[in-house]
Amino acid sequence: MGTPFSSFEPHGPNDEARGPRLREIPFRLLVPNLITVLAICAGLSGVRLAFEGRFELAVAMVLVAAFLDGIDGRVARLMKATSKFGVQMDSLADIVNFGVAPALVLYAYVLDQARSLGWIAALIYVIAAGLRLARFNVMAERDVKASWQSEYFVGVPAPAGAMLVLLPVYLGLIGFEPGQLMGLISSAYTVLIAFLLVSRLPVWSGKSENRVRRDLVLPVILFVVLYVATLMSFTWETMVVTAAGYLITLPFGARAWHKKYGSSWPDHPDHTPPGDDGLPMDRV
Repeated sequence: MGTPFSSFEPHGPNDEARGPRLREIPFRLLVPNLITVLAICAGLSGVRLAFEGRFELAVAMVLVAAFLDGIDGRVARLMKATSKFGVQMDSLADIVNFGVAPALVLYAYVLDQARSLGWIAALIYVIAAGLRLARFNVMAERDVKASWQSEYFVGVPAPAGAMLVLLPVYLGLIGFEPGQLMGLISSAYTVLIAFLLVSRLPVWSGKSENRVRRDLVLPVILFVVLYVATLMSFTWETMVVTAAGYLITLPFGARAWHKKYGSSWPDHPDHTPPGDDGLPMDRV
């Protein structure tokens, strides 16, 4: 029996070269897309909670959205459920969860104290997040990659940007009064994070460090346990330390790039750094 809905084609429309149209698809193909949809729901629910004045839950929902948005692609690869449809869904979810949601939560909490300047700062951040994600999509289509891509991002990645831009909210939740002065300072800080998103600053990604020395396994496990415990017990203080720590590491990443590649900045996407024979590709 037919339904009024169009068929779900995860890899695009079928044609004769692909054989007959499948009437059923494996449920595993839906799981990553369901995670993406849940991430969008969490991000938008965070915006609603912010405008209702429930800021702790609002920030928590935005961070949950960022987490879900970050794992959907990995789940798809683990389940061998990657698809063109999923890629497009994830791309659309990114601008909501890493751009719109954190900007609106931040505006509802403190940027509105700066009036028009706060709104302009929020707009700049959302546009910067969109530009970064668009640059990622364009670069992702290139087949040849530069050797440094396994070690560095170009600019602050969008998930980290969402975590960083909410720093004024973390500070407010541990006791700082969200007044006009804080609104002005937060507006300037928001523009700074927007600049870091679209900049060519080399940011260490950690992707190349996929192995842990045997003598460091137990210390790493203990550190993770300690971090999770402090995050559960002192959530906003831990988020303040996390955001500040991430910002502090940025100059060291640029310095390491300079030492290894002999350049202070990655070259323009249409060029390669000295010694590379591939085209650089940005990553979210």
